[in-house]
Amino acid sequence: MRTALRLAFVVFVAPLSLSAQDAPPPERIAEVSRGRPYSPYANRPFPTTVFFGDVHVHTALSADAGGGGTRLGPREVYRFARGEEVTSNTGQPVRLRQPFDFLAVADHSDGMGMVADVIAGTPNIMADEYGRELNAAFNAGGDEAGQAAFGMIARFAQGTLPEALNYQPGNPAFGTTWERIVQAAEEFNDPGTFTTLIGFEWTSLVAGNNLHRVVLFRDNADRALQVLPYTTSPPIGSPNPRDLWRWMESYEEATNGRLMAIPHNGNLSNGWMFSLVDDFNDDAPLDAAYAQSRIRWEPLAEVTQPKGDGETHPFLSPDDGFADFETWDTGNLDLSEAKTDEMLPGDYARSALKRGLLLEEQLGVNPFKFGMIGSSDIHTGLPTPSEDNFFGKITPDEPKPGRATHLAKENPELGLERYGWEYATPGVVAVWAQENSRTAIYDAMARKEVYATTGTRLRVRFFGGWDFTEEDALRRDLAHQGYSRGVPMGGDLRPGNGASGPSFLVYALRDPMGANLDRVQIVKGWLDEDGEMQERVYDVAWSDDRVPGADGVLPPVGSTVDLETASWTNTIGESELGAVWTDPDFDADQRAFYYARVIEIPTPRWTAYDAVRFGEDLPDDIPMTVQDRAYTSPIWYTPN
Repeated sequence: MRTALRLAFVVFVAPLSLSAQDAPPPERIAEVSRGRPYSPYANRPFPTTVFFGDVHVHTALSADAGGGGTRLGPREVYRFARGEEVTSNTGQPVRLRQPFDFLAVADHSDGMGMVADVIAGTPNIMADEYGRELNAAFNAGGDEAGQAAFGMIARFAQGTLPEALNYQPGNPAFGTTWERIVQAAEEFNDPGTFTTLIGFEWTSLVAGNNLHRVVLFRDNADRALQVLPYTTSPPIGSPNPRDLWRWMESYEEATNGRLMAIPHNGNLSNGWMFSLVDDFNDDAPLDAAYAQSRIRWEPLAEVTQPKGDGETHPFLSPDDGFADFETWDTGNLDLSEAKTDEMLPGDYARSALKRGLLLEEQLGVNPFKFGMIGSSDIHTGLPTPSEDNFFGKITPDEPKPGRATHLAKENPELGLERYGWEYATPGVVAVWAQENSRTAIYDAMARKEVYATTGTRLRVRFFGGWDFTEEDALRRDLAHQGYSRGVPMGGDLRPGNGASGPSFLVYALRDPMGANLDRVQIVKGWLDEDGEMQERVYDVAWSDDRVPGADGVLPPVGSTVDLETASWTNTIGESELGAVWTDPDFDADQRAFYYARVIEIPTPRWTAYDAVRFGEDLPDDIPMTVQDRAYTSPIWYTPN
């Protein structure tokens, strides 16, 4: 888009352009430059670098991963993440397209240390009938091991896992395994080059409804090893998030350390993840104490990963043409209960953000005021976010013919099925931080200056203020303008002084090794005058000189994908897009949030690469292209 446009619904767009006639006037440059050091990079108090990572990776030490055939441990995972080539669990050489800047191994706390004993056939395991069954299946490997791991998860979900296999704190193998995880993180932490964060996954799984959280430490081993990870099994642990938060509080009081919990993609919770009631207390209404605790301990939410995308759903956002993306809506995690439309609002991030506004109106505190990240939840030890390098969610699904069409999970009684092709490539968390270190990465996450991508390494800036002008989107010191006159993603926008409405400065630069950009959108959610939750998606910048139709809808960008060769060209789209957009529907008395969504042009999906490499003719209902994207953390507006 080369010229400024005024849309039918009064959206003002300031497109990017590098031409001389569009540059800010000299007097404007002089005005903002006076009084500043000659070097525009001196004395910058704000983050200037975006770091890409993953904080949700499982290794062979997780019971379901190790049982399913994963043999890569934390040390191998960190080697892989920092760019080294490793041998996969099925004997294939694998390397990342480009290294991660940071990573956290987050193995399951429940059963920590159990899988090694099952595989080894220790006496306590072989004394249990189910233990002997798992020992045989796990050592058989392949699909037999994978199906046994799924069965073990189902038993854990339904509370029928034998006590002999449910390792908890107090079991010597539990503590030894935690020490191994922490020591590997210490060994590979290299501030400035590659950062590791210490963490674990708290695996609350109530009747198959996924309430998992990744728990991250800001701290080093000296504090992390003062505790053992919290589990979900009574009497030591609990599946109730309130109890997890109490454990986190006791850790901070005892060690003077810092923790956060990050809820998983909510799309497999069947309405529990972002519920309006307390599902652990007879569906009682949420209270202010719950809201205060949740936002204190859970500043972020994971919204995209291989088990589907969790931004929104076409039922919830029928007017959003990009809502149906990597959609998983069959049932809960173990397919023990089918999904219904009534459950969907409690599963997805956008509806949760709207619910947060409603709860803030009622309770005075917003429990769902979270920033958004992506991660992998990968159980192979190989977080591979590139479509042409996807090594599967679990070890039996590492690259091989037929993995797209195989039946991954089913519940014949309910007629529910999931197939291999439904898995997406891993998401990524992008962090704006001042340096690549544990404290800087953690602190950026805590202040929500982060965004999610579906695997791409897009660069995205997003600021809210009251006096941004169209020329600000054209400036190369855009970040200085954003920080000095507004708030970044994750921030709070307070009422302006006489301004008619807030303005938002957004900029996106394509992945240097990836696809061009289709468009930039701003998603708004608000409470209307009747207290009803509303949403709208605005196109604010786009490529290729397209013109919205009479209905305000922007035509598709087109596609250059060649499925015969699994390739595409960047002959459509733009390498960068940006705008200053002012909300045309602003009401100063209404609570609202805004976040940016950046969409790339279509590229081949991992299924297309499989079809070419393995010579497969896949069914027509399997998607072969994808439009990767990024979701920024919101900016919230609260009336006086």
